This record gives sequence, structure tokens and C-alpha cells, in this order.
Amino acid sequence: MKKTRYYPFERNRYFYGKLLTVRDFESEQKYFNDKRRMMNRLLHGSGVLTGLQVVAVDEKSVSVEMGAAIDALGREIVVPSPMTLKLAMMDGFSNNQYAKNVYLCIAYDEKEKEPVHAVANSSIRSDEINDYNRVLESYRLFIREDAPDPASLPLANLSDQTVVLYQDSGVRVLQTTPRYVNPGQLFEMKLRFEKTLKAGRLSFQYELAAERVEAIEGTTIVFQEPQDGQESEYEMKVLLRADSTASVKGTIGVQVSTAVLKLDDRQLELQTQAVGEVQIIGESVRERLMSDFVKQSLETSLEAPSEPCIYLAKICLVQVGPTYVIESVEQVPFGEYVYNSSVMYRLGKANEYREETSGQFVTKSKVKTLAPGQPPEFKVNFNKAISELSFDLSIPAGGGSGIAGMLSGVVDIPIEPFTKIAVSPFGRATKSFFSGEIAHGLGEGNVLIITSLEESSGEAFSEMLSSGDRVYGGASDVFKGSEFEPDASEVKIGTIAYPQKGTFRIGVKVQQTSEPGNVRVRWWAYSAEMASTAQSGASGGVDSLDEALSAMREAASAGSGAE
Repeated sequence: MKKTRYYPFERNRYFYGKLLTVRDFESEQKYFNDKRRMMNRLLHGSGVLTGLQVVAVDEKSVSVEMGAAIDALGREIVVPSPMTLKLAMMDGFSNNQYAKNVYLCIAYDEKEKEPVHAVANSSIRSDEINDYNRVLESYRLFIREDAPDPASLPLANLSDQTVVLYQDSGVRVLQTTPRYVNPGQLFEMKLRFEKTLKAGRLSFQYELAAERVEAIEGTTIVFQEPQDGQESEYEMKVLLRADSTASVKGTIGVQVSTAVLKLDDRQLELQTQAVGEVQIIGESVRERLMSDFVKQSLETSLEAPSEPCIYLAKICLVQVGPTYVIESVEQVPFGEYVYNSSVMYRLGKANEYREETSGQFVTKSKVKTLAPGQPPEFKVNFNKAISELSFDLSIPAGGGSGIAGMLSGVVDIPIEPFTKIAVSPFGRATKSFFSGEIAHGLGEGNVLIITSLEESSGEAFSEMLSSGDRVYGGASDVFKGSEFEPDASEVKIGTIAYPQKGTFRIGVKVQQTSEPGNVRVRWWAYSAEMASTAQSGASGGVDSLDEALSAMREAASAGSGAE
């Protein structure tokens, strides 16, 4: 059953009077097992099907949850119940350093069970009269202290090529490049750094040795582990461009004489020069990869190690005195998963939905008040990463006012929930909240401050114009009980002016509330002394504001094309 070749298939042929022996019954089982396992390998691949999470239960033990997997020979592995194991008691754990990464693996295993008396054996061998009645398809868990060769993992070289730049017991540096690129295409080279947690702070610098490939940001590659870094893995991406010539091979590697790999102050030596290859092709990369996959021989498709296993977890150990503790556990570190058809279908539908909604975006706006006389400013930005279209409008003070010497604006005063405060004689709890100092823009001297309660519709253009649906002046409780009652009932507004600073402050008193929110107050500041100068600035500001709003509407209608 451990052979990698299942074919050609041969099954029993039954006829009346046939003498059935052990060989016939064994070949009957082998026929069905081998066909199923070959289909598992060709249709599904190998890896974790479901479950099998590894969890650290204490400083020295891990638990493997129930689950199922398929190994590289197509054999099903089922863990029917959780297993808790102490690392030091597991097969393969001989770590005397106690300061490295170890790998918890699972493999298919068969165990004989139900010993019975064998009548036929007693006539042949008197000393062996027992045999086993069942074979239990089970599993075994064990530890491997060395990371696997990247080329040995399932479908490792299908779309990418990974080479080892450096490896020892504490550090491994991998370089991954795509197998195929198109002429002139930008692509990424990934550098992956794997290290033990206590190995020291890692740094790597070298000159890129490349043919038919150009480094966009220079040939000097520098990686420096962060000062506060406590990770066992890091990844760095380097942007490259392929040569414009098709049907050629590019190479990417390290100029060994320039390489400086350090752990703290200790320098490590790169002994060999590993080189990655990139094929520059004129056809579609996707079609070429699919062609390579379907054209590979059956022998290649069924190739597998003689003793395959699945790496369930990478366990990072830290030395503590003469012993160790488990610092962290990384699930399925090499991505050995099997995705069934239903999952792939749903992922495909989700991808279609993302493509359909990729043109939709969220709009946000922000208004800023400038000093009187300054020209208005309007900026539109589109963030593709989060599909957000933002409008930043800067309006000169006095520009929106039709009265010389009068400025206007709004302020949102945050209201926090409150319960434990003094209660008025009428039994209703109230509390006051205050804004910061507001510069009215009319300079020093006495000004008249008028306030009103504003309720905004929440529309972007209304907010940018600072014009809400309703502006309540005077006592808003006049409208209590009517269809015109404000949402924030019985809000009292007061102001404090600071003539020598040219600023003022607004305060509001509200009733008890259990929800946080804002009270929006519109204010007008009037100065007779500034009337003549402010009037001239106001007229120009209005014209510029109309132009800015017109541009804003055009940008909004343009959709995601605005940047």
C-alpha cells in the first residue's frame, strides 16, 4: 500500500466453483483502495480537509483537534477525537537547544487489532496460533526539527520557484519568483525570512545579481528586522521588471561577495549561490501554467515521497533556563490545504461580487474656513484601496455671507451619555457641554454673536454648504409636541466672547441621554467696524465658491475615475 504506482488496475473475476484464498480477498480490497486513492491525488491533491487545528494547552504540550486530511499518496487520515500530547514525549523531539522552531507532522498509519486464534496457522507453526482480525486505518503524530525543502511541497513549482539563499538551525532565507512573466511586465520577488524567536535581530543586505531583469528601486536589497519585532517570519517584496524580449530566460540571485547577513553583531556566511529563473514568454501566463499542468505525465502527477506527511503546525520554542516553553503556534505553515468544489464555487462567486462592486465608492466631505479675502480651495481625492472619494472644500470667512462684516459657521459639540448628575426641581436631569475656543475671523474687538440650533439632513452637499434642513432660532421648545419639534428637544445655547483674542465659546445644556451624539450649532458674528472691508471680500468669495461647487459636482458624476 505504500507504493506510489497504483496502475495497471486488476480486479477479481468470479465464477462458480472458484476457490477463494487470502490473495483473492486482499486483491479485492487493493483494487478499490488504489483506484480511490489515485482519484484523491489527481482530483483533490493533498493537505488538510477540515479541522486538525493545533493549540498550545500549556507551556510544553499541544492539542490536535479532530479533523481529516489526504496525504500525498491519496490516503485518508481521520483524527476522530482531540489529542493532547507533550512535545518531549513525541517521536522525533530531540531538541537539546530548546530555542528553535519545530514542526508537528501527521502521517497515515495502519495498526493491526483484534487478535484471534488462527486455526490454519496451528497446523503449520505450533508457536504462532494467533493473528489479527482487523486493520485500523489510523495516523501518527511526530516532530520534525528541520523545515522541509520548498521543492518537496505539493505543487510547489507549479506557478512559482522558491530557492534557499541561506539555511541553518536558526535562520532560513527563501527567495520566491514567478515561473513565467510577459515582456516588460512588473512583478514581485518575495524574500521570506524564517528565524527562531531568540536567534537575534536579523539584517540582510546584498547586491542583486540579475539577467534580463531590472530592479525598479535599485539593485541594493536591504532588510532590517524591526526593533520591536517578535515574529518568527518576515516577508519582503522587491519590485522587478522583465526584459522586453520574449522567449528568453531571466535569472535572479545574490552576488555572494556583497551579501551581509547578520544576527545582531554575528555575521553569517552564504556558502552557495542559489539562482532563481524566470521565463519571459509572449503568450498568456495563465494559459501557459494551465498547459503545463494538464500536459505533465501521469508519473509526474503521482510522484510522491516514500513516507509522506502533512505539516500541521510550526511551534516556536523559547529556552528558559535548562528547559523550554512554547512561545507560539502557527497553523499549517506551508499552506497544505485541500479545498472542495463547493468552497471553490463560493469563492468564485465572492470574487465575481467584488468585481461587480469594485466601481462603487463611498463619498466623504470636509469643509474648512479660510481667512477673509483668501481664494477658495477645492480638492478631490480617490483612495482606490478603500474605494473612498473625498472632497475637501476651503471657503473664505465671509464668503458665504451676504452681509458686510458678518461671518457665519457651524460647530458640532459632542454630547456624552450621563446619568449621575443633579436633577432639577421638575425631575429632569440636565448637563452642559462646551465647545473649544472658536476664532470668528473678525479680529479683536467687540462682536455680536448670534446662535441657533441646526439639524442637518446628512447629505454631502448640504454639509459642505453648512446648510441644514432646519435652523431653530430662539427657544426651540416652542415647537414641542408639533410636527416641527426638533430631534434634540429643549436645548439651551449660550455664548462667551473674548474680545482681546477675537474668539468665542459656545455652550449647550441638554436633557439626560443614554446615547452619544453631537449638537450642531450655527453661529453668526457681526462687527460694524469690519463691515466695509469684509463686504468686498464676500462678493469675490461667492463667485469662487460657485465655481468650486460646480467642479465638485463634475467630479462626483465622474465616479471612480476621480483621483
